[in-house]
Amino acid sequence: MNEIRTIVSDIKNGNIKPIYFLMGDEPYYIDKISDFIEENILDEAEKGFNQQVMYGRDASIEDIISAAKRYPMMAERQVLIVKEAQDLSRTIEKLVSYAENPQLTTVLVLNYKYKKLDKRKKLHKAIVKSGLIFESKKLYENQVADWIRRVLSGQKYQIEPKAAQMLVEFLGTDLSKIANELSKLMLILPKETIINDHHIEENIGISKDYNNFELRKAVGEKNIIKANRIINYFSENPRNNPLVMTISLLNGFFTQLLMFHGLQDKSKSSVAKSLGVSPYFVDEYFLAARNYPMRKVAQNIAFLRDADVKSKGVGANQSNKDILKELLFKILH
Repeated sequence: MNEIRTIVSDIKNGNIKPIYFLMGDEPYYIDKISDFIEENILDEAEKGFNQQVMYGRDASIEDIISAAKRYPMMAERQVLIVKEAQDLSRTIEKLVSYAENPQLTTVLVLNYKYKKLDKRKKLHKAIVKSGLIFESKKLYENQVADWIRRVLSGQKYQIEPKAAQMLVEFLGTDLSKIANELSKLMLILPKETIINDHHIEENIGISKDYNNFELRKAVGEKNIIKANRIINYFSENPRNNPLVMTISLLNGFFTQLLMFHGLQDKSKSSVAKSLGVSPYFVDEYFLAARNYPMRKVAQNIAFLRDADVKSKGVGANQSNKDILKELLFKILH
């Protein structure tokens, strides 16, 4: 993200704000900026007396203001980091008086995860004037594979589209979890490696043959034998392959297929952009569209909604295994 690069670059160049209010739904970027400030603004010798970490659940706004107003000892600045600051959401507006006139020798960092300041209120306006507000937004699922590629590219690695998609489908959009798994891979594999599905299976434990990615592909191809093998594997390993995730993925696939049928421009680039998928996977949608006319796609979406209700125990007394088998039969026939 360009905004993060700008923040890091400004800090490196000595353009340091007295307040950094880091907020939003994606904790990964909040932690990254906070950690960078914690590690880089003060020298190691200065940190002992001039760097403090507080936690929202253990501190009040008054405690934070009091600590922020202290002067640094034998250093140009002090750094005060408030982690889990969202625990102070009920009283956060009390910070207005400090934000309007912050201590210029203090760098106050507030990690306000999963919440946001109200732009209409005084605190937001005050920090915009005196400091910096960064909103960390969740990536959409179709953006995560590109993010994985960028992270790896920066460390001199590449990844095949299927391997990236396996990570997304197994770990979702939790960037911290994905980053941890990527770190493990980079510790094991030498630089310049092109990471493939075998690497993912061997080092992260996601089966390269029995996963939601392969199920979606088998369903799209109407490969009945392969699809049944995969759901049998899922039934034997429900912990790693929860039914709710499988239903959600198939529902997303058929929703995209419905959109595909409605597209006037069916060039590969247009399809990839409209459906929010990698161009690498576009051919799968052309094949699936031949196997499932629009009417059947709409019917399958209805089957998936019915299975979703049943999986939550409404109006059916079936095991997850039976729900999945029945669903697959209806979809494929």
